[in-house]
Amino acid sequence: MANTLVYELYGKIYINLTNRCTNECIFCLRQDKDDVCGQTLWLDNEDFSAQDVIEQFEKFKISSEVIFCGYGEPLLKLEILKEVAGYIKENYPDVKIRINTNGHANYVYKRNIVPELKGLIDEFSVSLNGKDSDEYAELSQPKFSGAYEEVKKFIKCCSDEGIPVIASVVEGYKGRHIDLEACKKIAKDLGADFRAREWIPAGYS
Repeated sequence: MANTLVYELYGKIYINLTNRCTNECIFCLRQDKDDVCGQTLWLDNEDFSAQDVIEQFEKFKISSEVIFCGYGEPLLKLEILKEVAGYIKENYPDVKIRINTNGHANYVYKRNIVPELKGLIDEFSVSLNGKDSDEYAELSQPKFSGAYEEVKKFIKCCSDEGIPVIASVVEGYKGRHIDLEACKKIAKDLGADFRAREWIPAGYS
């Protein structure tokens, strides 16, 4: 089966760069499903180039928004992501580009990578997923310590760079409710907007 690097959902184009992730979120769709709307997002291998992504991208009717989001953390493929985003910006300048990320990239690369994405990325959506580190650890199951603080620092880096950023939480996982007002205040203090995303029990259909 060929890798699904690009897929469509509700009229928007999504780019699936990797299955690797620094979290094992208990609410993640990939814990329960192999596909999104019939599109299998588990990759056969990750040995592909930006050109492979672009070739798949060009098979789709170009939408008003492209989102880097799949069954893994897209910023773990930073160089490919930058090359693909640069191609889209050059050839489709009116298309909005967003990254859905867990906010661990600066920890992974041991540097602030946000300035490298200025002019390429129009918006970040960063998974805050909790009012404190304990709640974050329970829901997101990070693979390293201090992950929650890294997420907050990444959100602040986006804000400081002048790139619109949304701090998001998943609300309603198996009846569990997050303190949305507390999370909203954290987002505001970091210079971000806030969004509560409703948990989808059966995934996208």
